[in-house]
Amino acid sequence: MSQTSRSSGNLLGRWNESVAVQLVNALRLVLRTQPRSGNVAVPQASPPASCGGVPAPSIGSRGETPRELAGEDACGTGASARPRHLGTSPFLRPLLLLLVSLLTSAAQTHAAAAPTKPAPEADLRRDAVVVAIEQVLPAVVNIGTETIVETRDAFDDLLREFWGPYYRRRPPDRQYSLGSGVIIDEDGYVLTNLHVVRRASRVWVKLADGRELEAQPVKGKTSTDVALLKIVSKNGEKFKPVKFATDDDLLLGETVIALGNPFGLGGSVSRGILSSKERRAPKDGEALDVSNWLQTDAAINPGNSGGPLVNLRGELIGINVAVYREAQGIGFAIPIKRVNEALSEFFTPEAMRALWFGARVKSGGGPLIIQQVQDGSPAHRAGLRTNEVILQVNGHAPKNLIEFNRELTANADRKDVTLVVQRGYDRRTVTVRLLQERDFFNAALIRQKTGITLQEMTAEIAAQYGLRTASGFVIIAVEKGSPAALAELQPYFLVQGIDGLVPPNLVEAAKLLHAKKTDATVRLDLIVPWRRGNLTGYREGAIELKVR
Repeated sequence: MSQTSRSSGNLLGRWNESVAVQLVNALRLVLRTQPRSGNVAVPQASPPASCGGVPAPSIGSRGETPRELAGEDACGTGASARPRHLGTSPFLRPLLLLLVSLLTSAAQTHAAAAPTKPAPEADLRRDAVVVAIEQVLPAVVNIGTETIVETRDAFDDLLREFWGPYYRRRPPDRQYSLGSGVIIDEDGYVLTNLHVVRRASRVWVKLADGRELEAQPVKGKTSTDVALLKIVSKNGEKFKPVKFATDDDLLLGETVIALGNPFGLGGSVSRGILSSKERRAPKDGEALDVSNWLQTDAAINPGNSGGPLVNLRGELIGINVAVYREAQGIGFAIPIKRVNEALSEFFTPEAMRALWFGARVKSGGGPLIIQQVQDGSPAHRAGLRTNEVILQVNGHAPKNLIEFNRELTANADRKDVTLVVQRGYDRRTVTVRLLQERDFFNAALIRQKTGITLQEMTAEIAAQYGLRTASGFVIIAVEKGSPAALAELQPYFLVQGIDGLVPPNLVEAAKLLHAKKTDATVRLDLIVPWRRGNLTGYREGAIELKVR
């Protein structure tokens, strides 16, 4: 111990001894205090008694024993014979206050002098960047894909006919690619770029802990190059999701972090700044169909595509998408606002469960706001309106759009769903019953809107027409006096597209037509068969008609 410590200890000891002496003197003064008036007799002090033949020790100024000072007899068997007059002393209250003050001061001095364990020094390396990476890294995955490419030789048919059973076709080629992704929900939904998983025959993800799990593509949106995957897990395993930043909560020059799997090297992190909020990336001399890309100088390389771009709060602000190869330090990411727009289309009862709800809810870190309500839909009939905030679903408050969709679609086609919504200060409860899409969007709706009866194309019908693809629809009937009849449509015409889109089934075709207002124009892409004697052929064309 140092000299300074020993001096401090000696001074403290002497001070505590002084406090003890003062306490003893104060107690003696209180015990000696007698009333100055009144008729209470004060007997003289008696000599010390003995207990069992052993004289009791006396320590008081008048020969009192310790027990007598405490108000007992010398043997500790009862009240002392000496009368007590503490309650009548006019000085008792100030002295007791002094006693409390001295005891408190001594306790505080002792606590302050007690040695304390020094706090551990903070690790200067663990700055905001390191903390953000530690938060996000468990949600980052590496994505691997396998694509089977079928090859067909021009001489396959000839060789098969000549060699018969001895001919073996060349096996299909297998192509492999790598990318990145980020987990956005504890049930294992993964967000990535569509170009990473497009046309993949098999997709798997590698988690931060080294495990590899299969994944299934769920949805994709070409215009924003965003795709949604679902990890195939067992026993309801939960995953660590990333947090979402608020739309447009971006600061030029703020520090951003790009995570991913560049060149297949494994999990990698790079840091930079947000260089621009709005940018269009060139590709082969043409602008991509994506607006308002984020620009950063954080290193984004092949393999980083689909990985997260986060801020120092560990919040997702974008999805890495591209790099400008002719320059250094110019990378691009899809802003979280565009990502949320895609998720609002992915996580709907219609997209996930083929259930018709008819309302579009905003995705993101904020409240669940109804953005659109479809006329005639279950949501419209229930009285839901745009800009209302959804607070509860069947008594449960969903944390995000994914949880809301999960609660909404659970047995929603068999029983009513209760929603609590709020607009301003007005809060109300509504009940909605979802419908199977095929029960409303079907061939009957198409006939009602246009007057034509459509049948989905099959491989057999395509073979009859000599077509290589089985996409599209066949007109099997035309209603007299209908818009289709006025446009001179006939049975056996093939409908290949509606307003430039190729719907995969009758449900999607009916949705396109249902969205049209009365007397609105729709464009149909057709393949029309013709026959002249023994010659047959087809010609392509398009026609416009008004819907009812």
